[in-house]
Amino acid sequence: MTRRTTTSLTALAATAILAGAGCAQEFNEAAPNGAAYDQTSAFENQTRAPELESDVELAQEVVAEGLVHPWGLDQLPDGSWLVTERPGRMRIVTAEGEVSDPISGLPEVDNREQGGLHDVSVADDFAETRRVWWTYAEPRGDGENATAVATGTLSEDGTTMENVERIFQQQPAWASTKHFGARIVHDGEGHIFVGLGERSDPEPRQYAQNPESTLGKIVRIDAMTGAPAGADIEGALPEIWSMGHRNIQAGAMGPDGQLWMAEHGPKGGDELNLIQPGVNYGWPEVSYGTDYDGSQQGVEEMEGMQQPVYYWDPSPAISGMTFYDGEMFPEWQGQALVGALKSQELIRLDIRDGRVAGEDRHLQGIGRVRDIEVAQDGALMLITDHENGQMIRVTPEGSGDA
Repeated sequence: MTRRTTTSLTALAATAILAGAGCAQEFNEAAPNGAAYDQTSAFENQTRAPELESDVELAQEVVAEGLVHPWGLDQLPDGSWLVTERPGRMRIVTAEGEVSDPISGLPEVDNREQGGLHDVSVADDFAETRRVWWTYAEPRGDGENATAVATGTLSEDGTTMENVERIFQQQPAWASTKHFGARIVHDGEGHIFVGLGERSDPEPRQYAQNPESTLGKIVRIDAMTGAPAGADIEGALPEIWSMGHRNIQAGAMGPDGQLWMAEHGPKGGDELNLIQPGVNYGWPEVSYGTDYDGSQQGVEEMEGMQQPVYYWDPSPAISGMTFYDGEMFPEWQGQALVGALKSQELIRLDIRDGRVAGEDRHLQGIGRVRDIEVAQDGALMLITDHENGQMIRVTPEGSGDA
């Protein structure tokens, strides 16, 4: 049953009327996890940027529910959506909310804990090629696994993924059930960027600084063949574009064609990074987060390692990201929209000249926002990562489109 609600952003900010709600200012007034270590940001507005103002009222429509831990979504030319479920299923959800049976033909996944089926991306020329890409936790035997990328073509009736080929395997495999990444971003030149996690545990996380491993890296590969197309870093694997990442959960191309990716910090220290080829982003040597045992994680700055453009402390648990380019929210044009798992909201960032000028929090209490996309008509489509996950359409109240 479709459910529709209206949310006034200004009212929410003032009164926090939804369960778990809290405006950006209240969230930013919370004590940072690293407070005991006297952390200091490297430049103005690197964290806790000024709160943006908005009087837009948002209408929410639950388009579909009963999705089991949905993780990624992308829109098809006919207005329907491909949606992944972490246990290993991919489905089509129509604009009217009809949910298909699982699409057959997908490879086996290791769906323990944070593993499973992850991101999905549809080719720009899907109407002609029916080409799709996805990331997943690939079992490698003896309890080991790693992130992999596959591509295939969706059958004309939408029931089967055909001509499936795995085009990338993260190395080395590891016996871990955490930190797989793994967002896909197209570069518009026939390649894809893939953000890869460092597998979480103390031993594998050190590989984020190892140029002969793809743990904790962003790789760039040919979208059809998987051929390496990295940044030509001396001594590094040929697919590596950047290194020193923790667990990348969000990525998008900005309006100016620059690559942005966001990753989870440990306890605090979620990062938004402007990705440049050959750059080292520091993990685990550099972090604004605190380790889970309460100790300081690394240092805040180190020569030769790039500072994040923005970091959050406490962590909202960033997941999913897009830059708004539709018509329904003209005042948001070009701004970054980021999902949040832990704080269960939508984060809006005004980014100017490579820096965050302001931040706002919307839809507090909506659920664990795993991914967000801009629909063809300019509406926002969110998925929430729950056992009974939802696909939610967000529009300005009064637009007549919710």
